[in-house]
Amino acid sequence: MKGHYWLPTLAVVGGSAGLIVADPHVMPYFRSHARNLDDVNDTFDAPITSAEVILLPASLMVSGYIRHDSYQVGTALLAGEAYADSAVVDLAIKAITRRKRPSDVAPGTPFNDTFFSGGKSPFKGSSFPSGHAAGAFAVATVIATRYHTHRWVPWAVYGFATAISFSRRTSSSRFPSDVFLGAVLGYSITRYQVLRPRLN
Repeated sequence: MKGHYWLPTLAVVGGSAGLIVADPHVMPYFRSHARNLDDVNDTFDAPITSAEVILLPASLMVSGYIRHDSYQVGTALLAGEAYADSAVVDLAIKAITRRKRPSDVAPGTPFNDTFFSGGKSPFKGSSFPSGHAAGAFAVATVIATRYHTHRWVPWAVYGFATAISFSRRTSSSRFPSDVFLGAVLGYSITRYQVLRPRLN
């Protein structure tokens, strides 16, 4: 079984590496077109998206208690666990990579040499990977897996997570590679660490 993980692992590593190489070439486009997406960026700014991601499992829990639905309460708890687990891994990688955010790169300056030059704290100024993408996909994966029999649920929650992740790029808060790895981390940690023992 362990051998089956080599292919997806190589795909993630290759995808991340490819996007890191492409980052300096695509970010000037997003910076120059940022004003065209002001409304989107205002709707999905960092505090709002954080609150929305946390509110989703919180509302599930409250609703589950009101309805005496133990499955729904369990889903909310798993979503909270997945969010926390992805945050721990995200912060650990941030502390090591200390990547500058695109918004911290001075206008007219190339987006090269951004690793190991950002803030010393993983809580501020470290871009790689995106914590918002990790958290959004962690919560979405729990809900999509637990309610997969409702066909619209996976589409809705993954669409929501994708919108949040994409907003981190359009606002110049994150590089594409930051968003990609964050999303993969959120999904993988949830699917294979949080949910797997309960799916076997």
